[in-house]
Amino acid sequence: MQVIRGLHNLRDAHRGCVATIGNFDGVHRGHQAILDQCREQATALQLPVTVVVFEPQPREFFAGDQAPPRLTRLREKVRLLGESGVDYVLCLPFNDALRSLTAQEFIERVLVEGLGVRHLVVGDDFRFGCDRRGDFHLLTEVGEVSGFSVEHTRTFALDDERVSSTRVRTLLASGNFAQAARMLGRPYRLAGRVVADQKLGRTIGVPTANLPLLPLPLALRGVYAVVSELPDGRRLPGVANIGWRPTVGSARPVLEVHLFDYDGNLYGERLTVFPCAKLRGEVKFDDFEALKHQIAADQVRARGYFAASAADDLPLASAPLARGAVTSDSSAGAPADHDDG
Repeated sequence: MQVIRGLHNLRDAHRGCVATIGNFDGVHRGHQAILDQCREQATALQLPVTVVVFEPQPREFFAGDQAPPRLTRLREKVRLLGESGVDYVLCLPFNDALRSLTAQEFIERVLVEGLGVRHLVVGDDFRFGCDRRGDFHLLTEVGEVSGFSVEHTRTFALDDERVSSTRVRTLLASGNFAQAARMLGRPYRLAGRVVADQKLGRTIGVPTANLPLLPLPLALRGVYAVVSELPDGRRLPGVANIGWRPTVGSARPVLEVHLFDYDGNLYGERLTVFPCAKLRGEVKFDDFEALKHQIAADQVRARGYFAASAADDLPLASAPLARGAVTSDSSAGAPADHDDG
C-alpha cells in the first residue's frame, strides 16, 4: 500500500480507482464494511482502492480541544487500512486552502482531476465544500457527466446497534473494552516508542516505560490494568497511567507503563499496550509519598484483576468475534526503553 501526501504528489499511476472519503478513525467494523464494498467494485472494475483521509481531521481543525478524542493515530490508521486491502491512502492536509474549496471545486480537483475516480462509495448524508452544498445528490449528478458512479455506504450493526467511532469512544470511556473490541474487530491498543523521562518511578522500585501521546483529547485517561506486547512478541501484564500526571506534572499527555516482573531495557523500542480494565481516574495527590502509596495499591488491584481473569476473558484474547449484520437502508458518511515516570 502507498500513502500519498497531498494532491501535488498524485501521479498518472494513481488515476483511475474506486474511492471512499472519511476520517476512518478507528477503522472499526463499520469502516471495514465500507472497504469491503470498495473492494467488491474494485475487483469488478479491475481497479485499485483509494481511501481519502484528512490530517488533521476536520473537527480537530474547527473545534481544537473540543474535538472528539482520536481512536487511532495516522500511522496506526494507515496500517489498518493497508491490512484491510486498501491500495492507496490519499492524505489531504485539512487547512484554510482545502476548507475554502466549494463542493464543485473539491469534486473537480480531488475526484476528477486528481484521482480520476471511476466509482465512489460515500454515506448518503455525506456533506462537503466550504458552503456545505456538496452532498450525495451533487456527487451523483456530477458523476453522470464526469464518468464516475456513486454508491452509498451500508450500515454495519452488532446486536442491532450501529457501529460508529462515537459508540466506540463511549465504550472505551466507560471501561467496556470487550464490547469496544467487538465493534473494532480487534482489541483497542495504544502504541509508540519508549522515551526517557523524569525517572521518578525507579526511585520507588516501579520503573515505567514512557510513551508520549499526541497533544489531543484522549480516548482514555486514568489508571488501567494492561497487557503490553514487547518487540519480541511477548505479552506481559502490568499497570499503566494515561494522562497528564497531575501530581508530578507533564507538558504533554503520556502513557507510562509498569510491566510486572520485568527487568530489561526498552529505550527506543516500540511498545504496544492493550488496556484491560480501568482501576481509577487520574488524581492529584498532596505529595509524592501519597502517590507512592496509591501506586502500590494500583499494582495490587491490577495483579488481582489478572489473577481472577481467565485468558479468554481478556480483551486481547484471540477468540472469534461475533459477526454483525450489514444493512443498506441507511448510512453515516463518513511508546521505547524501560524508563520510569
